[in-house]
Amino acid sequence: MAVEFVANGLAGALPVYLMRKNGLENAGLPQVAQDWAKANDFTGEAGKILVFPGEGGKIGGALFGLGDGTGGMLALGSLARFLPKGDWRLEGELKDPELAALGIVLGSYVFTRYGKKPGRPLRLALPETVDASRLMRLGDGVFLARDLANTPANDMGPDALEQAVRSMAKKHGADVAVTAGDDLLSANFPLIHAVGRAAEQAPRLIDLRWGALDAPKITLVGKGVCFDTGGLDIKPAAGMLLMKKDMGGAANVLGLASIIMASGLNVRLRVLIPAVENAISGNAFRPGDILPSRKGLTVEIGNTDAEGRLVLADALALADEEKPELLIDMATLTGAARVALGPDLPPFYTDDEGLATDIAAASVAVEDPLWRLPLWQPYDAKMASKVADLNNVNADGFAGSITAALFLKRFVENTPAWVHFDIYAWNPAERPHGPVGGEAQGIRALEKVIAKRFGSQN
Repeated sequence: MAVEFVANGLAGALPVYLMRKNGLENAGLPQVAQDWAKANDFTGEAGKILVFPGEGGKIGGALFGLGDGTGGMLALGSLARFLPKGDWRLEGELKDPELAALGIVLGSYVFTRYGKKPGRPLRLALPETVDASRLMRLGDGVFLARDLANTPANDMGPDALEQAVRSMAKKHGADVAVTAGDDLLSANFPLIHAVGRAAEQAPRLIDLRWGALDAPKITLVGKGVCFDTGGLDIKPAAGMLLMKKDMGGAANVLGLASIIMASGLNVRLRVLIPAVENAISGNAFRPGDILPSRKGLTVEIGNTDAEGRLVLADALALADEEKPELLIDMATLTGAARVALGPDLPPFYTDDEGLATDIAAASVAVEDPLWRLPLWQPYDAKMASKVADLNNVNADGFAGSITAALFLKRFVENTPAWVHFDIYAWNPAERPHGPVGGEAQGIRALEKVIAKRFGSQN
Protein backbone atom coordinates (compact mmCIF):
# COMPACT_ATOMS: atom_id res chain seq x y z
CA MET A 1 0.00 0.00 0.00
CA ALA A 2 1.14 3.52 -0.74
CA VAL A 3 -0.42 4.85 2.48
CA GLU A 4 1.16 4.43 5.91
CA PHE A 5 -0.58 5.41 9.14
CA VAL A 6 1.04 6.86 12.23
CA ALA A 7 -0.91 7.08 15.48
CA ASN A 8 -0.65 9.84 18.07
CA GLY A 9 0.53 12.58 15.76
CA LEU A 10 3.24 13.01 13.18
CA ALA A 11 5.82 15.74 13.68
CA GLY A 12 5.94 18.15 10.78
CA ALA A 13 2.85 16.71 9.08
CA LEU A 14 1.17 19.15 6.69
CA PRO A 15 -2.50 19.94 7.27
CA VAL A 16 -5.36 19.00 4.96
CA TYR A 17 -8.18 21.38 5.86
CA LEU A 18 -11.67 20.01 5.20
CA MET A 19 -13.90 22.82 4.03
CA ARG A 20 -17.61 23.04 3.28
CA LYS A 21 -18.75 24.84 0.16
CA ASN A 22 -18.65 28.61 0.56
CA GLY A 23 -17.34 28.13 4.10
CA LEU A 24 -13.97 29.78 3.58
CA GLU A 25 -14.37 32.25 6.41
CA ASN A 26 -15.42 29.57 8.91
CA ALA A 27 -12.88 26.88 8.08
CA GLY A 28 -10.21 28.07 10.52
CA LEU A 29 -7.65 28.47 7.76
CA PRO A 30 -4.39 30.40 8.05
CA GLN A 31 -4.42 33.65 6.09
CA VAL A 32 -2.15 32.34 3.35
CA ALA A 33 -4.57 29.47 2.69
CA GLN A 34 -7.55 31.83 2.58
CA ASP A 35 -5.78 34.14 0.16
CA TRP A 36 -4.68 31.24 -2.06
CA ALA A 37 -8.20 29.80 -2.10
CA LYS A 38 -9.66 33.16 -3.17
CA ALA A 39 -7.01 33.61 -5.85
CA ASN A 40 -7.83 30.16 -7.27
CA ASP A 41 -11.62 30.44 -6.92
CA PHE A 42 -11.66 27.48 -4.54
CA THR A 43 -15.08 27.36 -2.90
CA GLY A 44 -15.06 23.96 -1.18
CA GLU A 45 -16.93 22.15 -3.91
CA ALA A 46 -17.21 18.43 -3.09
CA GLY A 47 -14.08 16.47 -3.92
CA LYS A 48 -11.97 19.42 -5.06
CA ILE A 49 -8.38 19.65 -3.81
CA LEU A 50 -6.12 22.70 -3.67
CA VAL A 51 -2.52 22.65 -2.46
CA PHE A 52 -1.39 26.02 -1.04
CA PRO A 53 2.14 27.38 -0.60
CA GLY A 54 4.12 27.78 2.59
CA GLU A 55 7.34 29.58 3.42
CA GLY A 56 10.32 29.50 1.11
CA GLY A 57 8.44 27.97 -1.79
CA LYS A 58 7.54 24.85 0.17
CA ILE A 59 4.08 23.29 0.41
CA GLY A 60 2.06 24.77 3.25
CA GLY A 61 -0.86 22.34 3.19
CA ALA A 62 -3.97 21.52 1.22
CA LEU A 63 -7.68 22.21 1.13
CA PHE A 64 -10.32 19.55 0.48
CA GLY A 65 -13.89 20.40 -0.43
CA LEU A 66 -16.75 18.73 1.44
CA GLY A 67 -19.52 20.36 -0.59
CA ASP A 68 -22.65 20.68 1.54
CA GLY A 69 -21.27 18.17 4.05
CA THR A 70 -23.74 15.40 3.23
CA GLY A 71 -21.31 13.31 1.15
CA GLY A 72 -19.57 10.22 2.41
CA MET A 73 -16.17 10.01 4.03
CA LEU A 74 -14.85 7.67 1.33
CA ALA A 75 -14.72 10.73 -0.91
CA LEU A 76 -11.42 11.57 0.80
CA GLY A 77 -9.93 8.79 -1.29
CA SER A 78 -9.08 11.42 -3.89
CA LEU A 79 -6.36 12.68 -1.55
CA ALA A 80 -4.36 9.50 -2.12
CA ARG A 81 -4.05 10.30 -5.81
CA PHE A 82 -3.61 14.06 -5.77
CA LEU A 83 -1.70 15.00 -2.60
CA PRO A 84 2.05 15.42 -3.03
CA LYS A 85 4.05 12.69 -1.30
CA GLY A 86 4.93 13.32 2.32
CA ASP A 87 3.42 13.47 5.81
CA TRP A 88 -0.14 14.78 6.28
CA ARG A 89 -2.83 15.22 8.91
CA LEU A 90 -6.55 15.93 8.57
CA GLU A 91 -8.02 19.06 10.07
CA GLY A 92 -11.69 20.00 10.34
CA GLU A 93 -15.06 18.26 10.29
CA LEU A 94 -14.70 14.46 10.30
CA LYS A 95 -17.96 12.58 10.78
CA ASP A 96 -16.10 9.27 10.82
CA PRO A 97 -12.28 9.43 11.06
CA GLU A 98 -11.86 5.68 10.45
CA LEU A 99 -13.96 5.77 7.28
CA ALA A 100 -12.13 8.86 6.08
CA ALA A 101 -8.78 7.13 6.55
CA LEU A 102 -10.09 3.99 4.87
CA GLY A 103 -11.18 6.09 1.90
CA ILE A 104 -7.59 7.29 1.52
CA VAL A 105 -6.33 3.69 1.70
CA LEU A 106 -8.78 2.50 -0.95
CA GLY A 107 -8.07 5.52 -3.13
CA SER A 108 -4.38 4.65 -3.18
CA TYR A 109 -4.95 1.40 -5.08
CA VAL A 110 -3.07 0.87 -8.34
CA PHE A 111 -3.09 -2.37 -10.33
CA THR A 112 0.62 -2.84 -10.93
CA ARG A 113 0.92 -6.39 -12.32
CA TYR A 114 1.50 -5.28 -15.90
CA GLY A 115 3.84 -2.36 -15.37
CA LYS A 116 1.80 0.52 -13.99
CA LYS A 117 3.70 2.30 -11.23
CA PRO A 118 2.34 2.38 -7.66
CA GLY A 119 0.90 5.58 -6.26
CA ARG A 120 2.94 8.22 -4.44
CA PRO A 121 3.80 7.32 -0.82
CA LEU A 122 1.87 9.16 1.88
CA ARG A 123 1.99 9.04 5.66
CA LEU A 124 -1.13 10.08 7.52
CA ALA A 125 -1.42 10.96 11.20
CA LEU A 126 -4.38 9.20 12.81
CA PRO A 127 -6.32 10.03 15.97
CA GLU A 128 -5.96 7.52 18.82
CA THR A 129 -9.50 6.25 18.26
CA VAL A 130 -8.69 4.79 14.84
CA ASP A 131 -7.29 1.24 14.59
CA ALA A 132 -4.64 1.40 11.86
CA SER A 133 -4.21 -2.38 11.73
CA ARG A 134 -7.92 -2.81 11.03
CA LEU A 135 -7.67 -0.33 8.17
CA MET A 136 -4.82 -2.34 6.69
CA ARG A 137 -6.80 -5.59 6.97
CA LEU A 138 -9.77 -4.04 5.20
CA GLY A 139 -7.53 -2.52 2.56
CA ASP A 140 -5.72 -5.81 1.95
CA GLY A 141 -9.03 -7.63 1.46
CA VAL A 142 -10.37 -5.04 -0.98
CA PHE A 143 -7.07 -4.92 -2.88
CA LEU A 144 -7.03 -8.72 -3.19
CA ALA A 145 -10.52 -8.72 -4.69
CA ARG A 146 -9.57 -5.92 -7.09
CA ASP A 147 -6.33 -7.59 -8.16
CA LEU A 148 -8.02 -10.91 -8.90
CA ALA A 149 -10.84 -9.32 -10.89
CA ASN A 150 -8.44 -7.10 -12.84
CA THR A 151 -6.19 -9.96 -13.93
CA PRO A 152 -7.08 -11.18 -17.44
CA ALA A 153 -8.06 -14.78 -18.08
CA ASN A 154 -4.72 -15.70 -19.69
CA ASP A 155 -3.20 -15.20 -16.21
CA MET A 156 -6.29 -15.94 -14.08
CA GLY A 157 -7.77 -19.22 -15.28
CA PRO A 158 -8.89 -22.01 -12.94
CA ASP A 159 -5.26 -23.04 -12.35
CA ALA A 160 -4.20 -19.55 -11.28
CA LEU A 161 -7.32 -18.99 -9.18
CA GLU A 162 -6.56 -22.18 -7.30
CA GLN A 163 -2.99 -20.98 -6.71
CA ALA A 164 -4.30 -17.65 -5.41
CA VAL A 165 -6.43 -19.52 -2.88
CA ARG A 166 -3.51 -21.72 -1.85
CA SER A 167 -1.28 -18.69 -1.39
CA MET A 168 -3.85 -16.98 0.83
CA ALA A 169 -4.42 -20.19 2.77
CA LYS A 170 -0.69 -20.57 3.46
CA LYS A 171 -0.52 -17.01 4.75
CA HIS A 172 -3.33 -17.59 7.26
CA GLY A 173 -2.81 -21.25 8.13
CA ALA A 174 -5.89 -22.55 6.33
CA ASP A 175 -6.41 -25.93 4.66
CA VAL A 176 -7.30 -26.33 0.98
CA ALA A 177 -8.74 -29.32 -0.88
CA VAL A 178 -9.47 -29.37 -4.62
CA THR A 179 -11.65 -31.68 -6.68
CA ALA A 180 -10.86 -31.31 -10.38
CA GLY A 181 -11.62 -32.72 -13.82
CA ASP A 182 -13.49 -36.02 -14.04
CA ASP A 183 -13.13 -36.42 -10.27
CA LEU A 184 -15.98 -33.92 -10.09
CA LEU A 185 -18.28 -36.59 -11.54
CA SER A 186 -17.29 -39.28 -9.06
CA ALA A 187 -17.60 -36.72 -6.22
CA ASN A 188 -21.10 -35.76 -7.47
CA PHE A 189 -20.55 -32.24 -8.82
CA PRO A 190 -22.04 -32.79 -12.29
CA LEU A 191 -23.04 -29.18 -13.00
CA ILE A 192 -19.57 -27.79 -12.26
CA HIS A 193 -18.10 -30.44 -14.54
CA ALA A 194 -20.57 -29.79 -17.34
CA VAL A 195 -19.97 -26.05 -17.44
CA GLY A 196 -16.18 -26.30 -17.39
CA ARG A 197 -15.42 -29.47 -19.31
CA ALA A 198 -14.93 -27.75 -22.69
CA ALA A 199 -12.04 -25.61 -21.46
CA GLU A 200 -8.35 -26.42 -21.70
CA GLN A 201 -7.91 -26.00 -17.93
CA ALA A 202 -9.93 -28.51 -15.94
CA PRO A 203 -12.96 -27.33 -13.94
CA ARG A 204 -12.61 -27.68 -10.20
CA LEU A 205 -14.16 -27.08 -6.81
CA ILE A 206 -11.79 -25.30 -4.42
CA ASP A 207 -12.58 -25.88 -0.74
CA LEU A 208 -10.80 -23.79 1.94
CA ARG A 209 -11.29 -24.30 5.68
CA TRP A 210 -9.97 -22.22 8.58
CA GLY A 211 -10.65 -21.67 12.26
CA ALA A 212 -11.49 -23.66 15.36
CA LEU A 213 -13.56 -26.78 14.73
CA ASP A 214 -16.05 -25.87 17.46
CA ALA A 215 -16.54 -22.25 16.33
CA PRO A 216 -19.73 -21.13 14.57
CA LYS A 217 -19.72 -22.25 10.93
CA ILE A 218 -19.75 -19.63 8.19
CA THR A 219 -19.52 -20.64 4.54
CA LEU A 220 -18.74 -18.33 1.63
CA VAL A 221 -19.46 -19.44 -1.94
CA GLY A 222 -18.08 -17.44 -4.87
CA LYS A 223 -18.76 -17.81 -8.58
CA GLY A 224 -15.40 -18.53 -10.19
CA VAL A 225 -16.13 -18.38 -13.92
CA CYS A 226 -12.69 -17.22 -15.00
CA PHE A 227 -13.91 -16.34 -18.49
CA ASP A 228 -17.36 -16.59 -19.99
CA THR A 229 -17.78 -16.86 -23.73
CA GLY A 230 -21.44 -17.63 -23.18
CA GLY A 231 -20.78 -21.18 -24.33
CA LEU A 232 -22.62 -22.36 -27.43
CA ASP A 233 -25.07 -19.50 -26.82
CA ILE A 234 -22.06 -17.33 -27.52
CA LYS A 235 -21.92 -13.72 -26.44
CA PRO A 236 -21.34 -10.96 -28.99
CA ALA A 237 -17.82 -9.53 -29.01
CA ALA A 238 -18.82 -6.50 -26.93
CA GLY A 239 -20.36 -8.80 -24.34
CA MET A 240 -17.05 -10.56 -23.74
CA LEU A 241 -14.90 -7.50 -23.12
CA LEU A 242 -15.29 -7.61 -19.33
CA MET A 243 -15.71 -11.35 -18.91
CA LYS A 244 -12.33 -11.64 -17.18
CA LYS A 245 -14.22 -10.35 -14.15
CA ASP A 246 -16.90 -13.06 -14.27
CA MET A 247 -15.00 -14.61 -11.37
CA GLY A 248 -15.72 -11.44 -9.37
CA GLY A 249 -17.84 -13.40 -6.90
CA ALA A 250 -14.85 -15.61 -6.12
CA ALA A 251 -12.61 -12.55 -5.91
CA ASN A 252 -14.96 -10.93 -3.43
CA VAL A 253 -15.42 -13.91 -1.12
CA LEU A 254 -11.65 -14.37 -1.08
CA GLY A 255 -11.26 -10.72 -0.13
CA LEU A 256 -13.80 -11.20 2.66
CA ALA A 257 -12.12 -14.43 3.78
CA SER A 258 -8.78 -12.62 3.94
CA ILE A 259 -10.26 -9.99 6.28
CA ILE A 260 -11.96 -12.61 8.46
CA MET A 261 -8.79 -14.66 8.88
CA ALA A 262 -6.51 -11.66 9.42
CA SER A 263 -8.95 -10.36 12.06
CA GLY A 264 -9.00 -13.69 13.91
CA LEU A 265 -12.80 -13.80 14.02
CA ASN A 266 -14.36 -16.56 16.07
CA VAL A 267 -15.71 -18.63 13.18
CA ARG A 268 -15.14 -21.93 11.44
CA LEU A 269 -14.74 -20.52 7.95
CA ARG A 270 -15.32 -22.46 4.77
CA VAL A 271 -14.85 -21.00 1.29
CA LEU A 272 -16.16 -22.85 -1.76
CA ILE A 273 -15.22 -21.71 -5.25
CA PRO A 274 -16.38 -23.56 -8.34
CA ALA A 275 -13.62 -22.47 -10.75
CA VAL A 276 -14.33 -23.01 -14.45
CA GLU A 277 -14.05 -21.42 -17.86
CA ASN A 278 -17.24 -21.45 -19.92
CA ALA A 279 -15.55 -22.27 -23.21
CA ILE A 280 -16.58 -23.72 -26.58
CA SER A 281 -15.41 -27.01 -28.02
CA GLY A 282 -16.88 -30.28 -29.27
CA ASN A 283 -17.75 -31.44 -25.75
CA ALA A 284 -19.37 -28.19 -24.56
CA PHE A 285 -22.75 -28.53 -22.90
CA ARG A 286 -25.65 -27.55 -25.17
CA PRO A 287 -28.98 -25.75 -25.09
CA GLY A 288 -31.61 -28.39 -24.45
CA ASP A 289 -29.32 -30.68 -22.47
CA ILE A 290 -30.77 -32.03 -19.25
CA LEU A 291 -28.18 -32.20 -16.49
CA PRO A 292 -28.24 -33.77 -13.04
CA SER A 293 -27.17 -31.77 -10.01
CA ARG A 294 -25.63 -32.63 -6.67
CA LYS A 295 -28.99 -31.91 -5.07
CA GLY A 296 -30.70 -34.50 -7.24
CA LEU A 297 -32.74 -31.94 -9.18
CA THR A 298 -32.51 -32.16 -12.96
CA VAL A 299 -31.89 -28.96 -14.89
CA GLU A 300 -32.87 -28.28 -18.49
CA ILE A 301 -30.43 -25.90 -20.17
CA GLY A 302 -32.39 -23.05 -21.69
CA ASN A 303 -29.26 -21.00 -22.27
CA THR A 304 -25.59 -21.92 -21.85
CA ASP A 305 -24.83 -18.29 -20.95
CA ALA A 306 -26.69 -18.76 -17.65
CA GLU A 307 -23.84 -20.94 -16.41
CA GLY A 308 -22.98 -19.15 -13.18
CA ARG A 309 -26.09 -20.36 -11.38
CA LEU A 310 -25.27 -23.93 -12.44
CA VAL A 311 -21.82 -24.04 -10.84
CA LEU A 312 -23.14 -22.23 -7.78
CA ALA A 313 -25.97 -24.76 -7.46
CA ASP A 314 -23.60 -27.67 -6.86
CA ALA A 315 -21.43 -25.63 -4.49
CA LEU A 316 -24.43 -24.35 -2.52
CA ALA A 317 -25.83 -27.88 -2.25
CA LEU A 318 -22.53 -29.02 -0.73
CA ALA A 319 -22.44 -26.06 1.66
CA ASP A 320 -26.05 -26.68 2.70
CA GLU A 321 -25.29 -30.28 3.68
CA GLU A 322 -23.14 -28.97 6.53
CA LYS A 323 -25.88 -26.60 7.80
CA PRO A 324 -23.63 -23.61 8.55
CA GLU A 325 -25.02 -20.88 10.76
CA LEU A 326 -24.51 -18.41 7.91
CA LEU A 327 -24.20 -19.11 4.19
CA ILE A 328 -23.20 -16.29 1.85
CA ASP A 329 -22.83 -16.50 -1.91
CA MET A 330 -21.55 -13.79 -4.22
CA ALA A 331 -21.68 -13.81 -8.00
CA THR A 332 -21.55 -11.60 -11.05
CA LEU A 333 -24.75 -13.32 -12.00
CA THR A 334 -27.12 -11.21 -14.09
CA GLY A 335 -27.23 -8.18 -16.33
CA ALA A 336 -30.76 -7.70 -15.01
CA ALA A 337 -29.36 -6.57 -11.67
CA ARG A 338 -27.37 -3.85 -13.44
CA VAL A 339 -30.43 -2.72 -15.38
CA ALA A 340 -32.44 -2.52 -12.17
CA LEU A 341 -29.91 -0.89 -9.85
CA GLY A 342 -26.88 0.08 -11.92
CA PRO A 343 -23.27 -0.99 -11.38
CA ASP A 344 -22.70 0.65 -7.99
CA LEU A 345 -25.64 -0.77 -6.02
CA PRO A 346 -25.68 -4.59 -5.86
CA PRO A 347 -28.89 -6.30 -4.82
CA PHE A 348 -28.96 -8.96 -2.13
CA TYR A 349 -31.59 -11.59 -1.37
CA THR A 350 -32.47 -13.33 1.87
CA ASP A 351 -35.53 -14.58 3.75
CA ASP A 352 -33.84 -13.87 7.10
CA GLU A 353 -35.28 -10.55 8.25
CA GLY A 354 -32.75 -10.03 11.01
CA LEU A 355 -29.86 -10.68 8.65
CA ALA A 356 -31.36 -8.35 6.05
CA THR A 357 -31.68 -5.59 8.64
CA ASP A 358 -28.09 -6.06 9.82
CA ILE A 359 -26.72 -6.00 6.26
CA ALA A 360 -28.69 -2.89 5.34
CA ALA A 361 -27.51 -1.06 8.47
CA ALA A 362 -23.89 -2.09 7.94
CA SER A 363 -24.07 -1.02 4.30
CA VAL A 364 -24.96 2.52 5.33
CA ALA A 365 -22.50 2.63 8.24
CA VAL A 366 -19.45 1.69 6.16
CA GLU A 367 -20.52 3.27 2.84
CA ASP A 368 -20.68 -0.07 1.06
CA PRO A 369 -23.87 0.31 -1.00
CA LEU A 370 -26.32 -2.64 -1.07
CA TRP A 371 -30.05 -2.92 -1.67
CA ARG A 372 -32.39 -5.76 -0.75
CA LEU A 373 -34.61 -7.20 -3.47
CA PRO A 374 -37.33 -9.78 -2.79
CA LEU A 375 -37.25 -13.53 -3.23
CA TRP A 376 -40.67 -13.20 -4.85
CA GLN A 377 -41.96 -16.75 -4.69
CA PRO A 378 -44.65 -16.44 -7.42
CA TYR A 379 -41.81 -15.96 -9.94
CA ASP A 380 -40.42 -19.40 -9.10
CA ALA A 381 -42.88 -20.89 -11.59
CA LYS A 382 -41.10 -19.06 -14.41
CA MET A 383 -38.32 -21.67 -14.25
CA ALA A 384 -40.63 -24.58 -14.93
CA SER A 385 -39.55 -27.22 -17.44
CA LYS A 386 -41.74 -29.76 -19.24
CA VAL A 387 -39.03 -32.40 -19.12
CA ALA A 388 -36.91 -31.65 -16.03
CA ASP A 389 -37.30 -30.35 -12.48
CA LEU A 390 -36.44 -26.82 -13.58
CA ASN A 391 -34.92 -24.74 -16.36
CA ASN A 392 -31.83 -22.60 -15.84
CA VAL A 393 -33.56 -19.54 -17.36
CA ASN A 394 -37.06 -18.12 -17.31
CA ALA A 395 -38.89 -17.98 -20.61
CA ASP A 396 -40.23 -14.41 -20.59
CA GLY A 397 -36.99 -12.60 -19.65
CA PHE A 398 -38.59 -10.59 -16.83
CA ALA A 399 -37.14 -10.23 -13.29
CA GLY A 400 -33.88 -11.90 -14.28
CA SER A 401 -32.02 -11.20 -11.06
CA ILE A 402 -34.91 -12.35 -8.88
CA THR A 403 -35.46 -15.58 -10.81
CA ALA A 404 -31.71 -16.31 -10.69
CA ALA A 405 -31.85 -15.93 -6.91
CA LEU A 406 -34.89 -18.20 -6.76
CA PHE A 407 -33.01 -20.79 -8.82
CA LEU A 408 -30.20 -20.77 -6.24
CA LYS A 409 -32.68 -20.96 -3.40
CA ARG A 410 -33.80 -24.38 -4.69
CA PHE A 411 -30.39 -25.70 -3.62
CA VAL A 412 -30.42 -24.32 -0.06
CA GLU A 413 -32.85 -26.06 2.29
CA ASN A 414 -31.14 -26.78 5.61
CA THR A 415 -29.13 -23.64 6.33
CA PRO A 416 -30.90 -21.28 8.77
CA ALA A 417 -29.50 -18.07 7.26
CA TRP A 418 -28.59 -17.69 3.57
CA VAL A 419 -27.94 -14.53 1.58
CA HIS A 420 -27.18 -14.13 -2.11
CA PHE A 421 -25.40 -11.10 -3.64
CA ASP A 422 -25.69 -10.33 -7.36
CA ILE A 423 -22.66 -8.05 -7.72
CA TYR A 424 -21.00 -6.31 -10.66
CA ALA A 425 -17.45 -6.40 -9.18
CA TRP A 426 -16.33 -3.55 -11.41
CA ASN A 427 -16.06 0.23 -11.40
CA PRO A 428 -17.05 1.44 -14.89
CA ALA A 429 -15.97 4.98 -13.97
CA GLU A 430 -13.35 6.33 -11.59
CA ARG A 431 -14.55 7.05 -8.07
CA PRO A 432 -12.65 8.79 -5.25
CA HIS A 433 -11.94 5.52 -3.48
CA GLY A 434 -11.40 3.34 -6.53
CA PRO A 435 -10.15 3.54 -10.12
CA VAL A 436 -11.83 2.02 -13.16
CA GLY A 437 -11.54 -1.75 -12.83
CA GLY A 438 -12.23 -4.59 -10.43
CA GLU A 439 -14.07 -3.70 -7.25
CA ALA A 440 -15.00 -5.23 -3.90
CA GLN A 441 -18.72 -4.86 -3.31
CA GLY A 442 -20.48 -5.81 -0.10
CA ILE A 443 -17.52 -7.38 1.69
CA ARG A 444 -16.89 -4.48 4.08
CA ALA A 445 -20.55 -4.50 5.10
CA LEU A 446 -20.45 -8.27 5.55
CA GLU A 447 -17.28 -8.06 7.62
CA LYS A 448 -19.04 -5.66 9.96
CA VAL A 449 -22.05 -7.97 10.28
CA ILE A 450 -19.91 -11.06 10.88
CA ALA A 451 -17.62 -9.32 13.38
CA LYS A 452 -20.64 -8.02 15.32
CA ARG A 453 -22.29 -11.44 15.42
CA PHE A 454 -19.30 -13.62 16.19
CA GLY A 455 -16.46 -11.46 17.50
CA SER A 456 -12.79 -12.43 17.61
CA GLN A 457 -11.07 -15.54 18.91
CA ASN A 458 -8.98 -13.50 21.33
